[in-house]
Amino acid sequence: MLKKLVLMAAVAAAALSGPASAEELDKIRMGYIADYFGTSVAAIATEEDLWAKHGLEADLKVFTNGPIQVQALNAGSLDFAYIGPGALWLPASGQAKVIAVNALGYTDRVIAQPGIDSIADLKGKKVGVPEGTSGDMLLRLALEKAGMTLDDIDVIPMDPSTVVTAFASGQIDAAGIWYPFVDVVKKRVPDLKELSSNEDFFPDIAFPSSFIVSDAKAGDEDVIKKVDAVIKDAIDFRRENPEKSVEITAAFLNVPAEPLLVESKLAKLPSSEELVELTRDGKVDNWFDTLAGLYADFGKIESPLPASEFYLGKLYAE
Repeated sequence: MLKKLVLMAAVAAAALSGPASAEELDKIRMGYIADYFGTSVAAIATEEDLWAKHGLEADLKVFTNGPIQVQALNAGSLDFAYIGPGALWLPASGQAKVIAVNALGYTDRVIAQPGIDSIADLKGKKVGVPEGTSGDMLLRLALEKAGMTLDDIDVIPMDPSTVVTAFASGQIDAAGIWYPFVDVVKKRVPDLKELSSNEDFFPDIAFPSSFIVSDAKAGDEDVIKKVDAVIKDAIDFRRENPEKSVEITAAFLNVPAEPLLVESKLAKLPSSEELVELTRDGKVDNWFDTLAGLYADFGKIESPLPASEFYLGKLYAE
């Protein structure tokens, strides 16, 4: 009887202690982007030890944008990644699968030099934009709303940090870019003009950032469910502890908290429970289908897949 009690106590202790060793954890490689919404989930998961809680060990890698991460997924050097709404055309064209929504952001802006007061004023002007990003998408939407296309402006592809430098030095007249880069530019050009924002198109168009998985890893449902569980815990923590989440993310990135605090307020943050219901109701599919349709209208992709084929919503809803 005594031996039986000792055995039961040992089993109970093992169950409470979580994973017994690092060897039992599933190892994943995950990309993130060094801004608030691109990093906060990874930072919170690391600070709160959510990876190990859900049986994972994460090797986190920083990138400058979503398309580069998709290249890494397809090259086999990443398993999971974060993308903004501007890069959703990649899973919509069959190059990855979406596993979870992160936030509904409105951090993107079309900004212009002082004296340029409208999108129409951009005709013939030099406009810097990171191609295939949410800044690119907003620029296209803003031009379309003004009855214009990319052919009406001088588009100059450049990465986000180059946009900041080029705008601040007056080498470009405008840009499609997002916070916190907009905030950085404002410090150098305080009287710049914000000509357009994601909010101008809400609620007809939502701009969800999301997490994706490589096609090679898409069949590993157990690991995807674990990653989803981490994401759900992290977005709920972020929603319930906004200031603490900014502090955690700033420390993780080793940057000042102020620009991240500004960015953190520029999104709608559904809880994981709400996102489960929105997934079950088909609303998340509608968001993705709408964006995919826009990519087709813009000529970015010819025949986008329906969201039901690139969003693993059933796994998320479980």
